[in-house]
Amino acid sequence: MIKTIDINSGETAGLYQYLSAAVTPRPIAFVSSIDKSGNKNLSPFSFFNVFSINPPILVFSPVRRVRNNTSKHTLDNVIQIKECVISLVTEDIAQQVSLSSCDFDEKTNEFEKAGFTEIKSDLIRPSRIKESPINFECKVNKVIHLGEEGGAGSLVLCEVLKMHIDETVLDDNNVIDPLKLNIVSRLGANWYGRTTKDSLYEIAKPISRIGMGIDNLPEEIRNSKILTGNELAILASAESIPQKISSENNLNALEKHTKAKQLLLDGKYEEAWQILL
Repeated sequence: MIKTIDINSGETAGLYQYLSAAVTPRPIAFVSSIDKSGNKNLSPFSFFNVFSINPPILVFSPVRRVRNNTSKHTLDNVIQIKECVISLVTEDIAQQVSLSSCDFDEKTNEFEKAGFTEIKSDLIRPSRIKESPINFECKVNKVIHLGEEGGAGSLVLCEVLKMHIDETVLDDNNVIDPLKLNIVSRLGANWYGRTTKDSLYEIAKPISRIGMGIDNLPEEIRNSKILTGNELAILASAESIPQKISSENNLNALEKHTKAKQLLLDGKYEEAWQILL
Protein backbone atom coordinates (compact mmCIF):
# COMPACT_ATOMS: atom_id res chain seq x y z
CA MET A 1 0.00 0.00 0.00
CA ILE A 2 1.15 3.55 -0.77
CA LYS A 3 0.10 6.49 1.41
CA THR A 4 -0.46 9.55 -0.78
CA ILE A 5 -0.40 13.07 0.64
CA ASP A 6 -2.51 15.67 -1.15
CA ILE A 7 -0.47 18.87 -0.93
CA ASN A 8 -3.59 20.95 -1.57
CA SER A 9 -5.49 19.45 1.36
CA GLY A 10 -4.46 22.32 3.63
CA GLU A 11 -3.11 20.05 6.39
CA THR A 12 0.05 22.09 7.00
CA ALA A 13 0.91 20.55 10.38
CA GLY A 14 0.64 17.01 9.06
CA LEU A 15 2.63 17.88 5.94
CA TYR A 16 5.37 19.40 8.11
CA GLN A 17 5.65 16.18 10.10
CA TYR A 18 5.92 14.02 6.99
CA LEU A 19 8.39 16.28 5.16
CA SER A 20 10.68 16.76 8.15
CA ALA A 21 10.64 13.03 8.90
CA ALA A 22 11.25 12.02 5.29
CA VAL A 23 14.04 14.39 4.24
CA THR A 24 16.63 13.19 6.74
CA PRO A 25 19.18 13.24 8.19
CA ARG A 26 19.75 16.99 8.08
CA PRO A 27 22.67 19.06 9.43
CA ILE A 28 21.83 21.67 12.05
CA ALA A 29 22.77 25.33 11.81
CA PHE A 30 23.15 26.91 15.24
CA VAL A 31 22.67 30.59 14.42
CA SER A 32 23.87 33.54 16.48
CA SER A 33 22.22 36.85 15.53
CA ILE A 34 21.57 40.28 16.96
CA ASP A 35 18.79 42.85 16.51
CA LYS A 36 19.08 46.62 16.05
CA SER A 37 18.67 47.13 19.82
CA GLY A 38 21.60 44.83 20.57
CA ASN A 39 19.53 41.88 21.81
CA LYS A 40 21.36 38.60 21.14
CA ASN A 41 19.74 35.41 19.94
CA LEU A 42 20.80 31.79 19.50
CA SER A 43 18.59 29.31 17.68
CA PRO A 44 19.00 25.99 15.79
CA PHE A 45 17.69 25.34 12.26
CA SER A 46 17.77 21.97 10.54
CA PHE A 47 16.64 23.33 7.18
CA PHE A 48 20.28 24.08 6.36
CA ASN A 49 23.14 23.28 3.99
CA VAL A 50 26.06 24.61 1.92
CA PHE A 51 25.10 25.69 -1.60
CA SER A 52 28.20 27.27 -3.11
CA ILE A 53 31.97 27.22 -2.65
CA ASN A 54 32.96 30.26 -4.72
CA PRO A 55 31.48 32.40 -3.29
CA PRO A 56 31.06 30.33 -0.08
CA ILE A 57 27.32 30.36 0.60
CA LEU A 58 25.43 28.71 3.44
CA VAL A 59 21.62 28.77 3.47
CA PHE A 60 19.30 28.14 6.39
CA SER A 61 15.54 28.55 6.54
CA PRO A 62 13.51 29.74 9.52
CA VAL A 63 9.94 28.48 9.11
CA ARG A 64 6.96 30.56 10.26
CA ARG A 65 5.22 28.96 13.23
CA VAL A 66 2.25 26.91 12.08
CA ARG A 67 0.19 27.49 15.22
CA ASN A 68 0.08 31.31 15.07
CA ASN A 69 1.89 32.30 11.85
CA THR A 70 4.60 34.28 13.64
CA SER A 71 8.21 34.58 12.52
CA LYS A 72 11.30 33.46 14.44
CA HIS A 73 13.44 36.08 16.18
CA THR A 74 16.43 34.97 14.10
CA LEU A 75 14.62 35.89 10.90
CA ASP A 76 13.64 39.27 12.29
CA ASN A 77 17.24 39.84 13.41
CA VAL A 78 18.98 39.02 10.13
CA ILE A 79 16.58 41.34 8.30
CA GLN A 80 17.53 44.15 10.70
CA ILE A 81 21.25 43.35 11.03
CA LYS A 82 22.45 41.46 7.97
CA GLU A 83 25.05 39.38 9.80
CA CYS A 84 25.11 36.06 11.65
CA VAL A 85 27.38 33.33 12.94
CA ILE A 86 26.50 29.79 11.92
CA SER A 87 27.95 27.13 14.21
CA LEU A 88 27.71 23.36 14.01
CA VAL A 89 26.07 21.14 16.62
CA THR A 90 27.99 18.28 18.20
CA GLU A 91 26.68 15.61 20.54
CA ASP A 92 28.44 17.32 23.45
CA ILE A 93 26.19 20.40 23.16
CA ALA A 94 23.02 18.91 21.64
CA GLN A 95 20.94 19.22 24.81
CA GLN A 96 22.01 22.84 25.29
CA VAL A 97 21.10 23.58 21.68
CA SER A 98 17.69 21.99 22.20
CA LEU A 99 17.15 24.19 25.27
CA SER A 100 17.99 27.30 23.25
CA SER A 101 15.16 26.47 20.82
CA CYS A 102 12.51 27.32 23.42
CA ASP A 103 10.31 30.30 22.53
CA PHE A 104 12.02 32.81 24.80
CA ASP A 105 11.12 36.46 24.28
CA GLU A 106 13.29 38.63 22.03
CA LYS A 107 15.18 40.20 24.95
CA THR A 108 16.31 36.85 26.38
CA ASN A 109 19.96 36.01 25.74
CA GLU A 110 20.11 32.30 24.87
CA PHE A 111 23.86 32.29 25.47
CA GLU A 112 22.99 32.71 29.15
CA LYS A 113 19.84 30.55 29.15
CA ALA A 114 21.55 27.56 27.53
CA GLY A 115 24.96 28.03 29.12
CA PHE A 116 27.06 28.93 26.08
CA THR A 117 30.19 31.08 26.04
CA GLU A 118 30.37 34.09 23.75
CA ILE A 119 33.48 34.78 21.67
CA LYS A 120 33.76 38.14 19.95
CA SER A 121 33.70 37.70 16.18
CA ASP A 122 36.48 39.19 14.08
CA LEU A 123 34.42 40.80 11.32
CA ILE A 124 30.77 40.96 12.39
CA ARG A 125 28.65 41.90 15.42
CA PRO A 126 27.00 38.57 16.40
CA SER A 127 29.12 36.43 18.72
CA ARG A 128 30.69 33.07 17.99
CA ILE A 129 29.95 30.05 20.20
CA LYS A 130 33.01 28.77 22.04
CA GLU A 131 31.56 25.31 22.64
CA SER A 132 31.08 24.61 18.91
CA PRO A 133 34.18 23.33 17.06
CA ILE A 134 33.28 25.13 13.82
CA ASN A 135 32.00 28.70 13.50
CA PHE A 136 31.26 30.60 10.28
CA GLU A 137 31.17 34.39 10.38
CA CYS A 138 28.70 35.41 7.69
CA LYS A 139 27.11 38.41 6.06
CA VAL A 140 23.52 37.94 4.95
CA ASN A 141 23.35 38.62 1.22
CA LYS A 142 19.64 38.08 0.76
CA VAL A 143 16.48 36.82 2.45
CA ILE A 144 13.93 35.16 0.18
CA HIS A 145 10.44 34.72 1.63
CA LEU A 146 8.76 31.61 0.23
CA GLY A 147 5.28 32.34 1.56
CA GLU A 148 3.24 34.27 4.09
CA GLU A 149 1.22 31.57 5.84
CA GLY A 150 2.16 29.42 8.84
CA GLY A 151 4.75 26.84 7.78
CA ALA A 152 6.27 29.09 5.10
CA GLY A 153 10.05 29.27 5.11
CA SER A 154 12.47 32.07 4.29
CA LEU A 155 15.81 31.32 2.68
CA VAL A 156 18.62 33.20 4.41
CA LEU A 157 21.58 33.35 2.02
CA CYS A 158 24.74 33.74 4.06
CA GLU A 159 28.16 34.45 2.58
CA VAL A 160 30.98 33.09 4.73
CA LEU A 161 33.54 35.79 5.55
CA LYS A 162 35.66 33.75 7.95
CA MET A 163 35.65 30.13 9.14
CA HIS A 164 36.99 29.09 12.57
CA ILE A 165 37.90 25.41 13.10
CA ASP A 166 39.01 23.86 16.38
CA GLU A 167 42.13 21.89 15.42
CA THR A 168 41.10 19.02 17.70
CA VAL A 169 38.63 17.90 15.01
CA LEU A 170 41.33 17.64 12.32
CA ASP A 171 43.17 14.45 11.38
CA ASP A 172 46.90 14.05 10.64
CA ASN A 173 46.34 15.38 7.12
CA ASN A 174 44.70 18.57 8.42
CA VAL A 175 41.29 17.38 7.16
CA ILE A 176 38.12 17.38 9.26
CA ASP A 177 37.65 13.93 10.82
CA PRO A 178 33.90 13.17 11.00
CA LEU A 179 34.36 11.03 14.10
CA LYS A 180 36.29 13.74 15.93
CA LEU A 181 33.76 16.35 14.82
CA ASN A 182 30.97 14.16 16.23
CA ILE A 183 28.23 16.14 14.55
CA VAL A 184 24.55 15.62 15.37
CA SER A 185 21.95 15.28 12.61
CA ARG A 186 18.23 16.02 12.76
CA LEU A 187 15.50 13.58 11.84
CA GLY A 188 11.74 13.81 12.34
CA ALA A 189 9.80 14.32 15.61
CA ASN A 190 12.22 14.00 18.56
CA TRP A 191 14.81 11.94 16.69
CA TYR A 192 18.47 12.88 16.24
CA GLY A 193 21.41 11.02 14.73
CA ARG A 194 24.89 10.42 16.13
CA THR A 195 28.12 10.26 14.15
CA THR A 196 29.61 6.89 15.07
CA LYS A 197 32.04 4.50 13.43
CA ASP A 198 29.19 2.04 12.87
CA SER A 199 27.00 4.68 11.22
CA LEU A 200 29.64 5.79 8.68
CA TYR A 201 31.09 4.12 5.62
CA GLU A 202 32.98 5.27 2.55
CA ILE A 203 32.00 5.11 -1.13
CA ALA A 204 34.84 5.80 -3.53
CA LYS A 205 33.68 8.38 -6.05
CA PRO A 206 34.51 7.45 -9.68
CA ILE A 207 35.69 11.00 -10.41
CA SER A 208 38.79 10.00 -12.39
CA ARG A 209 36.99 7.44 -14.52
CA ILE A 210 33.65 6.77 -16.15
CA GLY A 211 32.05 3.53 -14.99
CA MET A 212 30.75 1.10 -17.59
CA GLY A 213 27.27 1.10 -16.05
CA ILE A 214 25.02 -1.74 -14.96
CA ASP A 215 23.66 -2.08 -18.51
CA ASN A 216 27.11 -3.25 -19.67
CA LEU A 217 27.52 -5.97 -17.06
CA PRO A 218 27.34 -9.57 -18.34
CA GLU A 219 23.74 -10.76 -18.35
CA GLU A 220 24.40 -13.48 -15.77
CA ILE A 221 25.70 -10.86 -13.32
CA ARG A 222 23.14 -8.18 -14.22
CA ASN A 223 20.25 -10.57 -13.55
CA SER A 224 21.71 -11.99 -10.34
CA LYS A 225 19.26 -13.13 -7.66
CA ILE A 226 21.95 -12.63 -5.01
CA LEU A 227 23.61 -9.31 -5.79
CA THR A 228 21.71 -6.11 -4.95
CA GLY A 229 21.51 -2.98 -7.07
CA ASN A 230 24.11 -1.37 -4.80
CA GLU A 231 26.50 -4.28 -5.31
CA LEU A 232 25.95 -4.30 -9.07
CA ALA A 233 26.73 -0.58 -9.08
CA ILE A 234 30.08 -1.25 -7.38
CA LEU A 235 30.99 -3.71 -10.12
CA ALA A 236 29.70 -1.35 -12.82
CA SER A 237 31.88 1.49 -11.52
CA ALA A 238 34.80 -0.20 -13.28
CA GLU A 239 35.59 1.30 -16.70
CA SER A 240 35.41 -2.13 -18.33
CA ILE A 241 35.13 -5.79 -17.45
CA PRO A 242 38.49 -6.81 -15.93
CA GLN A 243 40.66 -9.46 -17.51
CA LYS A 244 40.44 -12.83 -15.78
CA ILE A 245 43.72 -13.62 -14.03
CA SER A 246 43.17 -17.27 -13.07
CA SER A 247 41.13 -19.95 -14.79
CA GLU A 248 40.72 -22.01 -11.61
CA ASN A 249 37.11 -21.50 -10.60
CA ASN A 250 34.83 -24.51 -10.19
CA LEU A 251 31.99 -22.68 -8.46
CA ASN A 252 28.48 -22.65 -9.87
CA ALA A 253 26.65 -19.35 -10.45
CA LEU A 254 24.95 -19.32 -7.05
CA GLU A 255 28.24 -19.96 -5.25
CA LYS A 256 30.07 -17.36 -7.33
CA HIS A 257 27.52 -14.66 -6.60
CA THR A 258 27.32 -15.52 -2.90
CA LYS A 259 31.10 -15.37 -2.49
CA ALA A 260 31.36 -12.21 -4.60
CA LYS A 261 28.69 -10.57 -2.43
CA GLN A 262 30.78 -11.15 0.69
CA LEU A 263 33.92 -9.87 -1.02
CA LEU A 264 32.07 -6.70 -2.04
CA LEU A 265 30.88 -6.21 1.53
CA ASP A 266 34.51 -6.53 2.63
CA GLY A 267 35.59 -3.91 0.10
CA LYS A 268 37.53 -6.43 -2.02
CA TYR A 269 36.17 -5.31 -5.37
CA GLU A 270 38.86 -6.77 -7.65
CA GLU A 271 38.64 -10.17 -5.93
CA ALA A 272 34.86 -10.11 -6.36
CA TRP A 273 35.24 -9.53 -10.10
CA GLN A 274 37.69 -12.45 -10.39
CA ILE A 275 35.22 -14.79 -8.69
CA LEU A 276 32.47 -13.74 -11.09
CA LEU A 277 34.51 -14.06 -14.30
